[in-house]
Amino acid sequence: MRIVLLGAPGAGKGTQCMRIVDKYNLLHLSSGDILRQERANNTELGKKAQSYMDSGALVPDELIVKMMAGAISNAPEGGFVLDGFPRTVNQASALDKALEAAGQKIDVVLNLVIDDQIVVDRITGRRSCPVCGGVYHVVNMKPKEDGLCDKGCGQLIQRPDDTEEVVENRLANYHSQTEPVVGYYKDSIGVCDFDAAGAVDDISGLVFKKLDSLS
Repeated sequence: MRIVLLGAPGAGKGTQCMRIVDKYNLLHLSSGDILRQERANNTELGKKAQSYMDSGALVPDELIVKMMAGAISNAPEGGFVLDGFPRTVNQASALDKALEAAGQKIDVVLNLVIDDQIVVDRITGRRSCPVCGGVYHVVNMKPKEDGLCDKGCGQLIQRPDDTEEVVENRLANYHSQTEPVVGYYKDSIGVCDFDAAGAVDDISGLVFKKLDSLS
């Protein structure tokens, strides 16, 4: 299976992605991870990407697509899940062309749908332990003692990128740049929407049911 997983920041893509990867033994392809790996390996693509990042510019779609296409070409026959890519309609179109040239195609697009306010509440309510990395939530996953890590590490913190201002900016970028990708795929191969506001296990069950029907 070749899967694209879409959804706003805070919709639960990371959790669902890892569950899909584990259940179906697929390769997890994250654009962020692949970009970091290319840079760490000092490849030509990595050097080019680094030059843009050093200047504060966005890495061009063409470069990102080349990186992802290279990673996809090395994916096992079992398939892969694309996480965090494509982020723009241009990337989605270029990906289709690269896959077609390799005799492949995306089999299914999964889209986690969630209200912006729920995302804001989820992310701004997160608290992290700077020592052990534990993650809590002021409403949904409270520590045993308010503001303190359960493992005795000390005070929990709110990460700088978990503030309301940052979250709302990320959502605005998602709606302007990435949400149109959903429309792109709806017009081509179709999209399977899932309500991401419910319980994690319930969402996983619905996703698995859909994927089982394809295998």
